[in-house]
Amino acid sequence: MLVRNPDDIRIAMLGWVDENHHPYSWSAIFNGDFDDAEMSRCGCPPVAEYLAANRAALGIPGAQVTHVWADDPERAAHLSRSSLIPHVVDRPEDVIGQVDAVLIPTDIGHEHLERTRPFIEAGIPLLVDKPLADREDHLRQFVRWHDQGKPFISASCLRYSEYYQSCLARLDEIGDLRVMMGSICKRWEAYGIHLAEGIYPFLTPGGWISVTNTGAPGAEVVHARHADGVDVVFAVGTGYVGLPLTVVGTKGFLTASHEVNFQSFKVLFTKFVEYLRTGVEPFPFSETVELIKLIIAGNRSREEGGRRVMLSEIGP
Repeated sequence: MLVRNPDDIRIAMLGWVDENHHPYSWSAIFNGDFDDAEMSRCGCPPVAEYLAANRAALGIPGAQVTHVWADDPERAAHLSRSSLIPHVVDRPEDVIGQVDAVLIPTDIGHEHLERTRPFIEAGIPLLVDKPLADREDHLRQFVRWHDQGKPFISASCLRYSEYYQSCLARLDEIGDLRVMMGSICKRWEAYGIHLAEGIYPFLTPGGWISVTNTGAPGAEVVHARHADGVDVVFAVGTGYVGLPLTVVGTKGFLTASHEVNFQSFKVLFTKFVEYLRTGVEPFPFSETVELIKLIIAGNRSREEGGRRVMLSEIGP
């Protein structure tokens, strides 16, 4: 067990980056309710809409977000009012000794090393938003911390997408899997991991071979090869809509589209709380390492003019 009282887990929500409203939705999901008027002013209407649509399902039993800090103090105050978080702190380190666990809800991978460092060094368990890192030296440090027994996990909620999992359950209908294609908005280094982690259960862990990124920032086309004999094409770009997935086999194909994050977020948070109560990781850390190598390889390929980058080039 990683917490003092498994029935009263106090959590801090720490960090804010523009265009990522996870602190609002994540806190409301944990705390079981929110202020409608304040949430309507969070700056992301879909968050307020899906929270309202799932109000009866809000709450993670025995766990609550009790403290909040944001890079912008006004944002922290608004998060407190919107998601019913009782305590606002002046510095992230102020929560040490006050909470049992920390959530880092930001999605800029190269910031996570320093955002997490005080809490990892203090031995406070963390859930870090995807991607855990996007630089090889940062990944090496996270691996060192994990080898030292420091308690933290990182994941995309798409690992638990009910839409993708319904497709996975029907995989035997299409014969031998040969090709997977998916798309997502924004940037490969921040959002490619959503797709990569969503399709990870379709393939044998540890089998990613290489990545070739022939696109450019804002319109990236990434071709990854897997030892299962499967080619995966990721399209990541500005203004792309939805999270469609197509799975092609020797006898047919299937399609799925991840529509709403609420259920997959709730499963992720439930898994995190189980981890805090049991000390047992919900999935092997080696899977996170492989996924981050995939992201780093895609970045490197783009920066090197579309060179095919082997995952074996990336340590550890």
